[in-house]
Amino acid sequence: MTAANSIDDVQALLSGTGYVCGRALATVVFLSLKLGRPLFLEGAAGVGKTEIAKALSAALGRKLIRLQCYEGLDAASAVYEWNFPAQMIAIRTAEAAGGADRAALQTQLFGPEYLIERPLLEAMRPDESGAPILLIDELDRTDEPFEAFLLEALSDFQVTIPELGTIKAPEPPIVILTSNRTREVHDALKRRCLYHWVDYPDFDREVEILSARAPEAAETLSRQVVAFVQRLRTEDIFKKPGVAETIDWAKCLLALDVVDLSPEVISDTLGAILKYQDDIQKIEGGEAKRILDEARAQLA
Repeated sequence: MTAANSIDDVQALLSGTGYVCGRALATVVFLSLKLGRPLFLEGAAGVGKTEIAKALSAALGRKLIRLQCYEGLDAASAVYEWNFPAQMIAIRTAEAAGGADRAALQTQLFGPEYLIERPLLEAMRPDESGAPILLIDELDRTDEPFEAFLLEALSDFQVTIPELGTIKAPEPPIVILTSNRTREVHDALKRRCLYHWVDYPDFDREVEILSARAPEAAETLSRQVVAFVQRLRTEDIFKKPGVAETIDWAKCLLALDVVDLSPEVISDTLGAILKYQDDIQKIEGGEAKRILDEARAQLA
């Protein structure tokens, strides 16, 4: 495992995986690792919150365990469940054999062999490469009862299974929580974490990110793409494109052998950066040309 003994180390490690970040984000990541505190990242979709967990996993050589949040997610689904089909087969097999010891069978049925580990329990298990990285992604999609459960689980880094008892992590996992801020997450959970707002990068940093993630793109095209996307974010559209869309669009343009942006090319490929038909209809045609002209003026 590579060590991250300073903020500069964190920036260098992340850069080595293709993740370009500013010093403020590198600082809060360093403090999270140094102090063993969960890291709460908030910001618009597509700005790189999830990617930082993936980059850290690659840079530190740690296992990445992802809990994708959704409406209705409960503690049981996040921690464990029993393999009921396998349990039923075992019961029927024992009944067919006859003379089964009920107490022994019950102990066997609720043993590790039939336990399906979900992300939170998996993150509590020891790993030869070190404590894993637990990514709790899009926490804002869940509800307050699940937040309350997480508050307890992240305080003690342990979970309880009634049939097996309490399982405590020998070494706390590196925890990263993300939110797109579709709703406010409770203050009590935020207080357990170090907080950072991940914003859209400025022009130079986004060009640097694009160069790292799509190095085959010529500098001229990369600058045009970033200038256009950044100008597009100032328009009155429903869903502003994130950095992920910038990268996707550049790769689409490369696949089409585009070397210079034009209104026609932009209209043909808007689906790579805009995900709502109303937004596409608003931008294609004359609007695309206007935004491109303004982007070129910015580059001049």
